[in-house]
Amino acid sequence: MTPKEKAIELVNKMRDEIPCHCDDWEQAKQCALIAVDEVINCCEEYDKLPETWVTQINYWQEVKRELNKLE
Repeated sequence: MTPKEKAIELVNKMRDEIPCHCDDWEQAKQCALIAVDEVINCCEEYDKLPETWVTQINYWQEVKRELNKLE
C-alpha cells in the first residue's frame, strides 16, 4: 500500500471510530496523525534499529507527509 493510500485508509478508519460518530474529516485526520506519530516515536526509541525498522520509519514518515497534504 502506498503512503497516500495508507493515509486515506487511516483517516477513513478514524472517521468510523470517532466516539460521536460525526463525519468530521479534519478531526479524523488529526486522530490519524496522532496514531502515526505514536508509531514513529515507538520505533525511534531504540538505539540500534534493524534496517527493516528504518525502512518502516521512513514509510510512516511518508504517510504522515501524505496525511498533512490531505484536504
